[in-house]
Amino acid sequence: MSGASTPTGVAVGTPDHGPADAAVALTPTVRSSVRRRRIWIGFAALLVLGAIVIFVVQGAVSGGGPRLGADNPGPTGAKALVQVLADHGVTVTDARSYDAALEGAHEGATVVLYDEYGLLGDDRLARLAMFAQRLVVVEPGFGALEVIAPGVRLAGAATGPLDDVACDVPTAQRAGSLSDGQRLLTVDDDALDAGWVGCFRDADFGHAVVFGETDGGSEIALVAAATPFENGRIAEHGNAALAIGLAGASDDLVWYLPGPGDADAEAAPTLGDLTPGWVSPMLVLAIIVVIAAGVWQGRRFGPLVAENLPVHIPARETSEGRARLYARNTARTHALDQLRIGAIQRIASVLRLPRTAHVDEVSAAAAAATGREAGAVHRLLADDAPTGDRDLVRLAADLTTLEDQVRATLAPATSHPEAGDDSAGRRP
Repeated sequence: MSGASTPTGVAVGTPDHGPADAAVALTPTVRSSVRRRRIWIGFAALLVLGAIVIFVVQGAVSGGGPRLGADNPGPTGAKALVQVLADHGVTVTDARSYDAALEGAHEGATVVLYDEYGLLGDDRLARLAMFAQRLVVVEPGFGALEVIAPGVRLAGAATGPLDDVACDVPTAQRAGSLSDGQRLLTVDDDALDAGWVGCFRDADFGHAVVFGETDGGSEIALVAAATPFENGRIAEHGNAALAIGLAGASDDLVWYLPGPGDADAEAAPTLGDLTPGWVSPMLVLAIIVVIAAGVWQGRRFGPLVAENLPVHIPARETSEGRARLYARNTARTHALDQLRIGAIQRIASVLRLPRTAHVDEVSAAAAAATGREAGAVHRLLADDAPTGDRDLVRLAADLTTLEDQVRATLAPATSHPEAGDDSAGRRP
């Protein structure tokens, strides 16, 4: 009867040295457990299936690589551009660190920088712009513009495709137009005086590409959006011509996407630096108010009623309630196990067996006391499993009969006076 809750001191399992063909009562069976929980199992299966579908769809969309990754064949990757440049004799180096990108810049390679999460600090950006002869910055952030191109500002998104080149830069002239999905940059008067030129104008809102030079003579190209370089958009309008013209300006190309290891931990702002000065005092005040409100309106700790009220639940109600639970869940084996445990305890008590007596010892003693066959008694107390309600009722009745027979067998016999002995009750 594995799985049933056994009272203290009564062992009701079948020992290892029992009969080889003896069956063991299991509580509950796997089939019954699965049948009772089939609704929750179905919900769990649907959740797992939905998660798998989401992962598959996301993997198909992203292509299994970072945005503008040199080896990412997905719609947002840049493998198509890199492959075309390699086929035309450009040596492409996929730089995995800042040091590798800086080394390539020292050697005269064109550096394409896409810092999606703004990981590079000001010092590293300034050094890269200083040593690179040609630097293409894709989707520059506010900090990068402040360091590389003061006076060039972010200006939102373009209203549609751009066909107004608006500059005489050969790379922009060859491209002719750009597809929709571009972002814009503005060039103020100071930047214009410093030699910065905007191309692909969107009316008076700004330009999609800005060209210029640093004080050290490095050529800088600021592309406001990554759209011209993406696999899924590079074939639209003049995107391919612009991307190839910018990235293929020299025989060597360093494709650099900064990673977490390139971030400058010392220069990174702390949480206190990023939050306004009034946030910390307001948080402290809010905590004090919450604690005060809890003390004022909260309930006291401890029980709601100090007195220990007497609670009496009749044993009959407990037994009937448990029986209804067993019947509702069709737990015939578990119900029979509980009946067997009680019967074994009572039979062992009547036979004066110790509380630690095994079910084999109890069944053998009961068989010897009643004259029944030992195997039949053991099967009744441990092995027989009900296949239906009728079997459960029959086995319960058999347990009661066995228990009654044990009690009747060991009950003291009533003594009768011998015939002819009339001395009882007589006075001397």
